[in-house]
Amino acid sequence: MFESVAVLLAEHDALQTQLSDPAVHADAARAKKINRRYAELSRIVAAHTAWQQAGDDLEAARELAKEDAAFADEVPALEQGLDEAQERLRRLLIPRDPDDGRDVIMEIKGGEGGAESALFAADLLRMYLHFAESRGWKTEMIQSDDSDLGGYKNVQIAIKSNASDPSQGVWAHLKYEGGVHRVQRVPATESQGRIHTSTTGVLVFPEVDAPEEVDINQNDLKIDVYRSSGPGGQSVNTTDSAVRITHLPTGIVVAMQNEKSQLQNREAGMRVLRARILARQQEEQAAIASDARKSQIRGMDRSERIRTYNFPENRIADHRTGYKAYNLDAVMDGALGAVVDSCIQADEEARLAEIGDTAS
Repeated sequence: MFESVAVLLAEHDALQTQLSDPAVHADAARAKKINRRYAELSRIVAAHTAWQQAGDDLEAARELAKEDAAFADEVPALEQGLDEAQERLRRLLIPRDPDDGRDVIMEIKGGEGGAESALFAADLLRMYLHFAESRGWKTEMIQSDDSDLGGYKNVQIAIKSNASDPSQGVWAHLKYEGGVHRVQRVPATESQGRIHTSTTGVLVFPEVDAPEEVDINQNDLKIDVYRSSGPGGQSVNTTDSAVRITHLPTGIVVAMQNEKSQLQNREAGMRVLRARILARQQEEQAAIASDARKSQIRGMDRSERIRTYNFPENRIADHRTGYKAYNLDAVMDGALGAVVDSCIQADEEARLAEIGDTAS
């Protein structure tokens, strides 16, 4: 596995040279891509240096121990340090999802449970907004379809990070959130105090860095305009500001009405459309290429039930990783880190096992 380090070190040097070229920074999308890769490789370079240093220190201690027994006492700790440095490097050499550094577009949709599902969609939105805030990420409301009781039938948000290190990217953490989230609690609409089970769906898409990254032929688009409904000010129901975009080759449909301007709604719709098309392309490539793999725990089946939120027991359980904790109240306030970390760790373990199987 460590044989690949020399190639990565050479790539790191080459990227460093590119980043010193002003012409690279004239293209913002290209510079962002290079910076992401450079930050990722910098962690590997640092870990490789630490591993080499730990090995040199251990070798020196063993040599000195032949002449001075006092140095022999240092050997066990140095051996442990070498093992830890080797494990850190090994984990960093796991092939990383190339989209980890991307921002995301998240869609939360009411499912089974009617009004209660829509209310839980609002609770999930609040959870993700607080989690994003705790990590210093920026959020932007793109589209919302309110329910009568204050929840959401459907809501879409963009989540952005300024981190150059892909391991700290939004997609690296939130890609595991896609799927069906099940809630067990007494709904606000329940007069008998009975516990109900409802579901809410979450979709997560890596956001496209630049429009040209996803080639969309304008002739492949069917664009309809209509009058928006719901909150929106004086222009609601008086102008055709809402936009529905249909991508004919894939059948993907995006509708936007949050903005008062038809142009703004169209731009927001195209932004979501590009993200969905990119996700569709990646799924197709993963299905076709025999050497391509998706995350072991981030299945492409968006109907998969991934997590249960049990309010009477204050319990949260992730069905893919086996994670379980009794701090649901804190999680709903944004303390989602431990749950996400369990997904990241499970994925890393699966990738390491796959590398081991390939090597054997």
